[in-house]
Amino acid sequence: MSLLFEIAATSGGGGRRGELTLPHGSVQTPVFMPVGTAATVKAVPQNVLEDLNAEIILANTYHLYLRPGHELIARAGGAHRFMSWQRPMLTDSGGFQVFSLAKLRKITAEGVEFRSHIDGSKHFFSPEHSMAVQIALGADVMMVFDECVETPASWERTRDSMALTHAWAERSKQYWVEHRDAVPWTNALEGDARHAYDAAKFAGKHQSLFGIVQGGMYADLRRESAERLVEMDLPGYAIGGLAVGEPREVTRAMIARTLECLPKDKPRYVMGVGYPDEIEEYARMGVDMMDCVLPTRAGRHGLLFIREDPKDRRSAVVRLNVKKLDNAEDQRPIDEGCGCMVCQRYTRAYLRHLFASGEQLGATLNSIHNLAFYLETMERVRGELAQGL
Repeated sequence: MSLLFEIAATSGGGGRRGELTLPHGSVQTPVFMPVGTAATVKAVPQNVLEDLNAEIILANTYHLYLRPGHELIARAGGAHRFMSWQRPMLTDSGGFQVFSLAKLRKITAEGVEFRSHIDGSKHFFSPEHSMAVQIALGADVMMVFDECVETPASWERTRDSMALTHAWAERSKQYWVEHRDAVPWTNALEGDARHAYDAAKFAGKHQSLFGIVQGGMYADLRRESAERLVEMDLPGYAIGGLAVGEPREVTRAMIARTLECLPKDKPRYVMGVGYPDEIEEYARMGVDMMDCVLPTRAGRHGLLFIREDPKDRRSAVVRLNVKKLDNAEDQRPIDEGCGCMVCQRYTRAYLRHLFASGEQLGATLNSIHNLAFYLETMERVRGELAQGL
């Protein structure tokens, strides 16, 4: 099978301990997925991600389409081989990036015309084209092309946007069904022994397509969107259009209402969230997959996540600003209870020095710690859910 999802245990709050099996390997859930926008998790090498036990990462359809181009990546054997990552991968549809180009886009029923943020060149994304690009990239999981509505937006505007998302989801599914066997996984590169693929491993397997529930901040529209997408009988479902400026309690309410309408036997993914305490909360509600750029983005800006009580890994999350002068002679690690390679070797004083000196190593070490913190959080939550806690 191209996707198998098994739930091993559940908790009273709705959290699930499970395993997601994909063509490139298995993923323990609930899982946090580091974001590799341009086929790279910023500042962090792939071997380090493996050492951190990142089982699945994201790549961004919009950015890879613009540079270096999906056709080039397909000729290289797909994004896995191109970036030397042999574990599972997910690509988004490009819809959110197009949404963020509000002043450079024009939306019609057929798709979205937009200008590149790189050079101003004109491009057009339809559901079919988004699917074609994602098939060329070859991630294990791909997303339907959707429209993300702005916040705040009226009920009427949100309803119309949601209807467009549903129409595009139908078209995305149709194209996926007709073309999903064209994945580039076994494209042979002459003399490429380093990344040789076992053709038998991928025999009969293809990418899986997830739907994206929209509906803004309106519970009735969220329910309608979920029900419409469930009728399409897709391999998994995402909750999109959140963490776009709404209060956290609203985000939580929209997730809770949507989860009520999604199949319990399929993976459930909340896109683009959040802080460490948020991803733990959503996992305990029954979310299986989450992603966010925050660990690496915060790290590049000198913001590090630690536990209030280093010995208690369930204690409150604290944000440490390593740029502050009071860290200049602090010989402690970032987080004394953290087992990551950064905390085991480097001091706050050294990390502050790297940042103040503009050394790129600082961004790398900060990002590694933050990713380790997120992944450790999910590992702990999985263990607790396995016990029904």
